[in-house]
Amino acid sequence: MSSVSKWGNLAQYDWSVMSPEFIILGVATLLSLLDLFMNKKADRRILAWIGFLGIIVAGYFVVRNTGQNVVSILNDMYRVDGFANAFKLLFLSGVAFVFLISLTYIDESKNIRYSGEYYYLILTALLGAMLMASSSDLITLFVGLELLSISSYILVGTRKQHIHSNESAFKYVISGGIASAITLYGMSFIYGLTGSTNLYVIAERLSSVFYDGFDFLVYFSFFLMFVGFAFKISVVPYHMWAPDVYQGAPTPIAAFLSVVSKAAGFAIVLRVFLISFGSLVSFDMETGQQGSVLVNTLSVYIAIVAAASMIIGNTLAMRQVNIKRMMAYSGIAQAGYLLVPFATLTVLMFEQTMFYLVAYLFANMGAFAIIMLVNRDQKTEDLKSFAGLYHRAPWMAIAMTFFLLSLAGLPITAGFFGKFYIFMSAIVHSSYWLAGIMLATSVVSYYYYFGVIRQMYMRPGKTEAPLKVPASIGLVVLIALVGTVAAGIMPDPVMQYIHHKFPLQQMFQPGGQ
Repeated sequence: MSSVSKWGNLAQYDWSVMSPEFIILGVATLLSLLDLFMNKKADRRILAWIGFLGIIVAGYFVVRNTGQNVVSILNDMYRVDGFANAFKLLFLSGVAFVFLISLTYIDESKNIRYSGEYYYLILTALLGAMLMASSSDLITLFVGLELLSISSYILVGTRKQHIHSNESAFKYVISGGIASAITLYGMSFIYGLTGSTNLYVIAERLSSVFYDGFDFLVYFSFFLMFVGFAFKISVVPYHMWAPDVYQGAPTPIAAFLSVVSKAAGFAIVLRVFLISFGSLVSFDMETGQQGSVLVNTLSVYIAIVAAASMIIGNTLAMRQVNIKRMMAYSGIAQAGYLLVPFATLTVLMFEQTMFYLVAYLFANMGAFAIIMLVNRDQKTEDLKSFAGLYHRAPWMAIAMTFFLLSLAGLPITAGFFGKFYIFMSAIVHSSYWLAGIMLATSVVSYYYYFGVIRQMYMRPGKTEAPLKVPASIGLVVLIALVGTVAAGIMPDPVMQYIHHKFPLQQMFQPGGQ
């Protein structure tokens, strides 16, 4: 009876708030059934277009939910707020790009025998990421995390005849399993201390627990959970899996891991850190002032991790000759930049993080689309495969230049303002040492980014034959280029849109059901 009174009648909940998730689940199920009954020799690109259409429809329902009041269901285990909607749109956009890139990759790849499962596994991973964004309970959060992780393990190893793919999948499974175990262990401490898995109940009870002499266990539980989440966002020292996995994974999956999976990790770090552990700080949304020894201590730890990621990621990227490994180390450095707002806790930390993720989405997806195109043509992933690209496909070379400049944080690109906002947050917070490291490592990154640009414009290629650009790749590059330049020229409208359409304050409001 107590269970019934607690949960109530399931029919009373407004299940329409989960329409995007239901659509993705339904399309993934449909693709699996179609793949099962299709002839083995049938062209499975139709599955990609069905999945792409499902993503567009799900995105429509997410947009329709923006600007609405907070709604929560299942005893506040799942909630739709501005925070969740922002990340869901980011995930859906990233996976839409991945589907378009995959159309060409799967069509010409001889190593992926079962292309049907490739598409619905991506949707399954997307579903896990979307659940993570809306989770306000440790249980649903962990379920979403594992759904994303397990699907990603399989996707990394889809090239069954490729030795690097098998090796990277094995490393990813082992490392990911350990990270999940550590995360779950940290969650068990939180549950033991507070008697609840709901983030808002934990927030109410954690202060008394902390000041009742259990401060060490609170620190320890945060550390364990952060280690698990840090693996997902691939920051130092939990980054060792990333270069091998990016190199061995199919190029579209490497793009997926670099953007969608990483963004999902930041979503749960934001949600858990601000709600549960943020209760231990007098955080004023207007002034951005903070107190509490706990949050100050945790912020220092996060700042150290951010600095190490920026230094090691950029330093090791300079030594790479494989373009995908270089992008992996670049992603580690980018994750370090994204941790700076977490360490400074400024008023606009959510807007800064989202703007940077949007800039990163456009630059990385566009870059990986061109990487796949060039690697497919040259039959190698070496940096020298880009030699002479400007003479073979000038628009692709120009677009790649903008993407690399955005990742480097140079003007007239979205990446410049993304880094500028984060840099200023460190200055405002008086974290001058962190701002200095951010500035210095950004300069270091110019070396390997301009190394690729030098290959495209100043090195002769093996052939002068024009490079054929499939329509799907051209569309991805065009959208990513327009987004990179537009957000670089007019950053204020983007920031205003994020601030008004996806208000962070909703995260701290009680649900509507």
